[in-house]
Amino acid sequence: MATNMRGLTQFIADIRGARVRELEEKRINKEMANIRKKFKDGNLDGYQKKKYVAKIIFTYILGYKVDVGHMEAVNLISSPKYSEKQIGYLAVTLLMHENSDLLRLVVNSIRKDLDENNEISNCLALHAIANVGSNEMAEALAEDVHRLLISPTSQNFVRKKAALTLLRMYRKHPDVIPAAEWALRIVAIMDDPDLGVVVSVTSLIMALAQDHPEAYAVCYQKAVDRLHRLVVDHEYSAQYAYYRVPTPWLQVKLFRLLQYYPPTEDPTLRSVICNVIQTVMNNSAETSRNVQHNNAQNAVLFEAIALAIHLDTNSNLVTNATVLLARFISSKETNVRYLGLDTMAHLAGRTDSLDPIKKHQGTIILSLRDKDISVRRRALDLLFSMCDVDNSEVIVGELLRYLKIADYALREEMVLKIAILTEKYASSYKWYVDTILELIAAAGDHVGEEVWYRVIQIVTNTEDLQAYAARVTLEYLKTPTAHESLVKVGGYILGEYGHLVANEPGSSPIEQFQILHTKSQFCLAATRALLLSTYIKWVNVFPEIKHHLLNVFDRYRHVLDVDLQQRACEYYALASRPEEDELLQNVCEEIPPFPPRESTLINRLNKKLGDTENKRTWIHGGKEVNLERELTQRLNKKALPAEPVLAATAGAADTSNEIMDSLAGLDLTSPSNDRPVATDQSSIFAQLSKPINPAAPRLTTGPNIDRWFEKLTYSADGVLYEDVQIQIGIKSRYQGHLGQLAIYMGNKVSVPLTSFTAMVHVSDPDALSASFAKLPPSTIAPRTQTQFLLQVECKKFFSTPPSISISFLAGAQQSVTLQLPVLITKFFEHVSLGAADFFERWKLIGGPPRESQLIFLIALAEEGGLDLQKYRQVIGGHRLNLLDGIDPNPNNLIGAGILHTSVDGKVGCLLRFEPNQEAKLCRITVRSTSEDVAMEVQKLISKTLTRPPP
Repeated sequence: MATNMRGLTQFIADIRGARVRELEEKRINKEMANIRKKFKDGNLDGYQKKKYVAKIIFTYILGYKVDVGHMEAVNLISSPKYSEKQIGYLAVTLLMHENSDLLRLVVNSIRKDLDENNEISNCLALHAIANVGSNEMAEALAEDVHRLLISPTSQNFVRKKAALTLLRMYRKHPDVIPAAEWALRIVAIMDDPDLGVVVSVTSLIMALAQDHPEAYAVCYQKAVDRLHRLVVDHEYSAQYAYYRVPTPWLQVKLFRLLQYYPPTEDPTLRSVICNVIQTVMNNSAETSRNVQHNNAQNAVLFEAIALAIHLDTNSNLVTNATVLLARFISSKETNVRYLGLDTMAHLAGRTDSLDPIKKHQGTIILSLRDKDISVRRRALDLLFSMCDVDNSEVIVGELLRYLKIADYALREEMVLKIAILTEKYASSYKWYVDTILELIAAAGDHVGEEVWYRVIQIVTNTEDLQAYAARVTLEYLKTPTAHESLVKVGGYILGEYGHLVANEPGSSPIEQFQILHTKSQFCLAATRALLLSTYIKWVNVFPEIKHHLLNVFDRYRHVLDVDLQQRACEYYALASRPEEDELLQNVCEEIPPFPPRESTLINRLNKKLGDTENKRTWIHGGKEVNLERELTQRLNKKALPAEPVLAATAGAADTSNEIMDSLAGLDLTSPSNDRPVATDQSSIFAQLSKPINPAAPRLTTGPNIDRWFEKLTYSADGVLYEDVQIQIGIKSRYQGHLGQLAIYMGNKVSVPLTSFTAMVHVSDPDALSASFAKLPPSTIAPRTQTQFLLQVECKKFFSTPPSISISFLAGAQQSVTLQLPVLITKFFEHVSLGAADFFERWKLIGGPPRESQLIFLIALAEEGGLDLQKYRQVIGGHRLNLLDGIDPNPNNLIGAGILHTSVDGKVGCLLRFEPNQEAKLCRITVRSTSEDVAMEVQKLISKTLTRPPP
């Protein structure tokens, strides 16, 4: 810049040559006056504007106030020359703030640069938006930035900057970004071949997924697939290997992203994740001599361990990780010790058993005296999380001893944590009082009001503790350096319960008064006001020291503090009333117990710690605290669904038992329909602790789609979907309660389908499970077909088929969501019955509610007769065994089958299909030991064979 503008070079040289500030200011004022004159005269070419604006920028950087050149900077942005445009953008980002009115003048220029097919102009515009993007600018340009990010013609470094610009805009103005609407298109970029683009867009997705987890749920599968390709398959270019560790920044972000979602129930995804984590741990087994390699490997390792803890604390991965963490917390390297302690605190906050961590309790306690304060802080967090009933006294004792020499930056947090642990794991009330009073005496100014408030609540509500608390508090007050917080506790407890120890040596009323009153001289007005309330209580219970107390009230009636003066006047008047007056006794009655309430200490601690940009997936304080936090988050996101209740009378239950006994030979068992209402807390937690299943997208509709799906309901193979780009076919086979679908995906175009994603949505995971045998490929080559297997299992009755969402890039983002032909009838198996056996069981099952019957219109064959072949094909396709020779009418069809479920066992089902050619009507009757099954089978078959009304 300086070599092209001699005037700027000379100006900088003059400034540097100024020996004193006065000479520097004189030179700057002279130059600013010249610039104002030039701008006022006008007729400046682009070079001159650039030179003068550059001088203004340099002056601003030196710290001088600048009030000229703003319009010229705006004009330079519109220049076609790069050097002038660069100076203009630099001036705008430095001289203007986001609320400046002049920014409105550059919005159109920035949009023009974003639309240009020039990556340099694109980047300059993106920098300006990221640095000074106001809410108005974000609203106007968000779509343009998003277009640059997803455009296949954008250069990779432009897309990286566009992703980070969107991240900056979202953090500043989240309401401007339609995050949910852009979800699929942004997530698709995670499959980009350029890992630099993937790193940038993953940073954006991490921010968006925290606020919109359901919309970005598809990123879970993308993250797992990318991790597998990086760690296991080694799919990365050499330029992204940092000291032989493949792109550690991306790995860390992907591991962290997976922790934002509940642990997956998909066995395939879980298996791939475990394989990736195990590979990372194996790669870290041996320590390298290269420090950079160790740093990169450890960064990935600790995040992988955090994910393993998030998935399942009882897994073998976490057991192996505990051994590694034990080695890390004893490491000579400060960073490794820090990360080891932090990860072990995460484990302590999630695990069911703290025994593996307690083995290293001595090492953790020694870390409190580490030379690095950040390590000491992590050791404090770990001790707080690993504390339980067995080791509470040891840990609290160590923390109290360390408190006296701890850094001032740690003391307030330590006080809160010691108070929480003491209350939570108190073995006796006396130990609690001793510990809290010792804490208040040692911590002094670092004791918040919440701490001594909580002591007062517990002492007031525990009658057996009151005398002991008064005795111990009095002993602490006898020390010459009792802190003001201790005086507050003493004033309250002695005022309420001092009479319980008044007959003990050293605790007489006058001694209590003298000890407390001598401390009041050094206290603030609020504390002295509390002590005046203590004295009026003593007037009632200690009449022998009434004259001392009246003297105090009289003296305080003349102080300048209004609150103290008012209290003293009122208390003096109250204490001066005749002894037989009962008003004093009524006013000074012992305070009643406090109503049960939650401790505010934990809330205060969490508020103090706060959250960073990337929200933590856990907090310090043990498993119970983390479970409670998760419950609160779930309750805030959605209301608890009501548990359906199906009532049955005693008579119906008896009938059911008789039918089951009679059908025992058929091995037909009926699932129980009686379910208890989930009213207790454990049932509520059981429902809330289930993983959040994102809502399935809206189904793709069309006449052909419905026809294809309907045919597959009674066929084992066929086309599920087809358009000009793709064809999706299905081949299925079922055995018992298990099934397997081979899904064939054909690419019909001459370009590859990239960022291919397939996700299965199940409305009721407790009734039906569906998972891919392995992760679907992310790319489908031109004019080729690929196959992936879907495993399904019927656990209970279900009526809603699963759906599959498929998205891919073929120039633009394409997505379809289709119902899969997985119906309850697919899990039927044939059963053979003779006529006598069939009608015997038909009668035993009986009529409603175990019978479902419907009369509907049917279509006749082309020659006008009954289409018996179609009827047999549909009923047989629903896996009911057609029994010939059962019904005397040869046109009537009889079917029988057994539904297999893994949880509710087997359910019998019998069917009669009676068509009437003359009336063009048909009566279908289905009887089953489960009324839900009978209704569903009737619906499925009649829907296929019903003729639409004319």
